[in-house]
Amino acid sequence: MLVRLAVALLLLLTPAAAIAQQPDGPVPLFPGAAVPSIAPEPLPPIEPAPTSPPGPGPDAATLTPPPAAAPEPRIFCHQAVTPRLVEAASAPEQDRRFVGIWSDASWTPQLCAALIVEAVAPDGRARIVYVFGPMTANPNGSGGVLHGTGIVHGGELRFQNSDGSQFGFRPLYGDLAGRLTTPQGRTYDAIFKKTP
Repeated sequence: MLVRLAVALLLLLTPAAAIAQQPDGPVPLFPGAAVPSIAPEPLPPIEPAPTSPPGPGPDAATLTPPPAAAPEPRIFCHQAVTPRLVEAASAPEQDRRFVGIWSDASWTPQLCAALIVEAVAPDGRARIVYVFGPMTANPNGSGGVLHGTGIVHGGELRFQNSDGSQFGFRPLYGDLAGRLTTPQGRTYDAIFKKTP
């Protein structure tokens, strides 16, 4: 009982002691410096908008955007690639999430990979560029750029390369989860990050 009374008294007196230790006003950061005023100050008056007679708007030439510049080459896995992406809105709504550049992936600690889905047609055919190469700048390492066609079906993008390796990609949040199956039946998984 005595312990409870002591704890209650301590809890009641602690806030009062803390308040008593507070200074009366702001403490200057530099002794002897004046404390700046924080009183409200009036704002300068707003200048009136210029009045001009209504007339014809800007001509069509000033509203037309300049022609798009040729895409710049990008480097993925030590391979130079020039992506030619279409607007994602041109793809079927359920397949728009595949259009874009997907990189920063590695099937193994030595093998880098990137995927560019340039377009997806209404029938599900996808124009792709698959890039692979060594993780390090190894002049003896093999790599390449494969231009081809994949198919989007059942929420998955699939394609196969010339050696029989099969690739499958499914959306995973804002990225793509990829699976590589070699002709020998080995499988490798990697996450391909959306790249601006």
